[in-house]
Amino acid sequence: MKVDVLLGLQWGDEGKGKVVDVLTPGYDVVTRFQGGPNAGHTLEFEGNKFVLRSIPSGIFQGGKINVIGNGVVLDPALFKGEIDALEVSGHPLTERLKISKKAHLILPTHRLLDAAYESAKGEGKIGTTGKGIGPTYTDKISRNGLRVGDILHNFEEKYSKAIARHKEILKQYDFEYDLTELEKAWFEGVECMKRFEFIDSEHYINNALKSGKKVLAEGAQGTMLDIDFGSYPFVTSSNTVCAGACTGLGVAPRNIGEVYGIFKAYCTRVGAGPFPTELFDETGELMRKIGSEFGAVTGRPRRCGWIDLVALKYAVMINGVSKLIMMKSDVMDAFDTIKACVAYKVDGIETNQFPFDLNEGAEPVYVELPGWKTNMTKMQSEDEFPEEFNAYLTFLEEQLEVPIKIVSVGPDRAQTIIRYND
Repeated sequence: MKVDVLLGLQWGDEGKGKVVDVLTPGYDVVTRFQGGPNAGHTLEFEGNKFVLRSIPSGIFQGGKINVIGNGVVLDPALFKGEIDALEVSGHPLTERLKISKKAHLILPTHRLLDAAYESAKGEGKIGTTGKGIGPTYTDKISRNGLRVGDILHNFEEKYSKAIARHKEILKQYDFEYDLTELEKAWFEGVECMKRFEFIDSEHYINNALKSGKKVLAEGAQGTMLDIDFGSYPFVTSSNTVCAGACTGLGVAPRNIGEVYGIFKAYCTRVGAGPFPTELFDETGELMRKIGSEFGAVTGRPRRCGWIDLVALKYAVMINGVSKLIMMKSDVMDAFDTIKACVAYKVDGIETNQFPFDLNEGAEPVYVELPGWKTNMTKMQSEDEFPEEFNAYLTFLEEQLEVPIKIVSVGPDRAQTIIRYND
């Protein structure tokens, strides 16, 4: 068997959580391979709404094992809060969730360092979620990090040494803080984590594949936030692309199967950074209103704009996407005309290649397609799609050269249409 990978192709918030939840019945194991509690995967079903930050989105499907992989960074305090919120659902979380010993821990002082670093940037702020993600990955790469497995081995000494090191760094920023409450919540979170099984996840996942089990790897954030291939420096601190599933789970490239790429029928972004197709008019406001475009973790309003096919083609190439999934198609129901960016003008020269530095400015070149002006939220099959919507799908498939397998027409699990014409 092979690991199928599901990831976002834009700047995050594409709707990965819902699709993982929909696809999970076809898998035995669901894993997260990178990122941390800066992710916010929203699931809606049976009148309930849940936001997952570190826990894989297959947690609500019975009989499935969910694994937090080694590439994830985990904050015990936020993990406990997430567990407390999910336990009201009645699902047996401790039976379904396992945590990699090699996943790195976000310490209380990592969050303080995140705030200090961001404050020091002044007008050059990246717009982080302030969850300590970047400083944790920094410590990981500089070989100063603490891992989940350390909880079982001389932990207090390792923790104290790491905290002392962070305090020395914070002195340089003249940053005032009180660690008391942060540490209290953090250690309560560590105790909560001990309820779950810590595993050598690379062995667990590869053994699952050998025994014929199907594994789905769930990405966080989006391709355009990848540390190497995104709109640097306005990116996250991990590899959000398909290759990140190999390093974030300990899976060989030859064991990657289908790559599901998720994108919205339009485009959004949270925080600072370039966004060529961003709309600053009432059209953008209408997208935000209809799509409820506010961050699941931060609550921040998302910037909205037309779909960017230059960036999407780039993301498809980098990830080796084999099937596409289009989310929030219903948000486009309201528009007479749909625009799609098919090229950029950079220094007056038109190009369809994603540039080295998007921050230097890229003017979008649009084509226009007729809207469908039809409420699609109640549709159950592609046979009901309006002619104009089918034309939009065909246009996208021709541009991206990958079939669109799934179309979402609303936030609920049931509002998901699987197409068979690919």
